[in-house]
Amino acid sequence: MTSCKPTKVEHIRKPDWLKIKLNTNDDYKGLKKLMREKNLHTVCEEARCPNIHECWGERRTATFMILGAVCTRACRFCAVKTGLPNELDTAEPERVADSVEIMNLKHVVVTAVARDDLKDGGAEVFAETVRAIRRKNPFTSIEVLPSDMGGIEENLRILMDTKPDILNHNIETVKRLTPRVRARAKYDRSLEFLRRAKEMQPEIPTKSSLMLGLGETEEEIIEVMDDLRANNVDIMTIGQYLQPSKKHLPVKKYYSPLEFGKLRKIAMSKGFSHCEAGPLVRSSYHADEQVNAAAKQKQLLGEEKSAIANN
Repeated sequence: MTSCKPTKVEHIRKPDWLKIKLNTNDDYKGLKKLMREKNLHTVCEEARCPNIHECWGERRTATFMILGAVCTRACRFCAVKTGLPNELDTAEPERVADSVEIMNLKHVVVTAVARDDLKDGGAEVFAETVRAIRRKNPFTSIEVLPSDMGGIEENLRILMDTKPDILNHNIETVKRLTPRVRARAKYDRSLEFLRRAKEMQPEIPTKSSLMLGLGETEEEIIEVMDDLRANNVDIMTIGQYLQPSKKHLPVKKYYSPLEFGKLRKIAMSKGFSHCEAGPLVRSSYHADEQVNAAAKQKQLLGEEKSAIANN
């Protein structure tokens, strides 16, 4: 007789290199208090980012999550709440801009939940948030991290017309695993989204992130690198997937720091201007450093073109 018992999922023990240093100093507490007072959400908290204590407690940086805290998608790797979102908060862009000013941020990352319930995918609120930050913080560089906004070109154009300093959209996983890992998202649509962003604003660096540990092969990882470069993506981040809860996808493998170092070298050999790779690396990890690297790369290209023209 066949057993009806559910198959037991074997969980791999976390290695030592994933131990996190907690830092609940005054900067961390002050930033948390500010977020609550302004009724703001951060992906740092909602997605349970392992770097929150470093970013909030030491670097005093944060990634704002706009358009509410409820996502219309149910990706099997993500800890953000899923359901029917609330109505849009039209005052949110100004509150984000005020917080950036109070925190005196040199670089800010703005991301959002997927809003498939909205015709524009939230593009107008995204754009207004960028404009509000620019009005109140003219010297702050801005990185935007949107969903694919339904793959609608006009939605992306609304955002790109604000000319953010970096456009970031995450590929998340390899092509074979995308249907299982990412709800409603499509691998080729993400590549198209990144390609269109570069075509709309060629001078703006584009960026994407890949998480490992879901059962991908090294050949598939390299295929992602090649696909991103074929679509003119400038910056790549590579990190370890960590299972947020028992209902999320289990970790198939923990990559070592040495393996991440090897992948970083491969990525740089492919022509990326910058690559962050490590067990705790996330899409917005050390984003301030990445925008500086992108600016230097742009300056070098400008100098090369000038030298060619003068010759």
